[in-house]
Amino acid sequence: MKRLLLLPIFLLLAGCNITTLNPKSDTASEQSFLIWFSFGLMMIVVVVVFVLFIRFFMKYRYTEAKKDFLPQDVHGNLKLEITWTVLPILLLIILAVPTIAITYDQSPGPKSSEQQEHIDVYVTAQQYLWTFKHENGKEDRNKLVLPAGKPVVFHLKSKDVIHSFWVPALGGKVDVLPGKELTYQINNPQKGSYEGKCAEYCGIGHGDMRFDAEVVAMDVYQQYLARE
Repeated sequence: MKRLLLLPIFLLLAGCNITTLNPKSDTASEQSFLIWFSFGLMMIVVVVVFVLFIRFFMKYRYTEAKKDFLPQDVHGNLKLEITWTVLPILLLIILAVPTIAITYDQSPGPKSSEQQEHIDVYVTAQQYLWTFKHENGKEDRNKLVLPAGKPVVFHLKSKDVIHSFWVPALGGKVDVLPGKELTYQINNPQKGSYEGKCAEYCGIGHGDMRFDAEVVAMDVYQQYLARE
């Protein structure tokens, strides 16, 4: 019994290091905002429902004094019915506006960004490794080096099956498809070392399909590109 009581604590501790909620780029920050924003709206609904539930439970609970009480028949309340119909619609609209705007802006597509100067990185996924090729032809396996503070456009493609490119601290998951190139932009990555992975089960070696992502100063990035 004691072990069952400790289970919720262990589950909470297991989720302490949630890197998606510790964003290290503008792109990840917008995604994190959506998570917290939707969570906040959800908690408002939960609190209201529980408060009303407890209030009605206490007010209308069975007692000896009420055992012979027969409540009056009520045919409806137009104001309440309009309220609990309109409020959920308003909440959905409030949630939908930033969600659609951010999702549309960040959605991967077939073409690279032409809005601003950026760095292009060509990403090839295959069972079970990642290959990263930079604009000057510099190529590395399972190691991604990026310059801090610059928009980075990833050109994603797969050699075999569907994979999913994901660096949780920098941006959301993006499917990598065989026979089709998708581009995904991450804005203003911050300096640091991060873990990248394949977020789509792609075979028996899926668990080993990880890579190191390092965001460094521009001069360090230039030195990395110049190395043989």
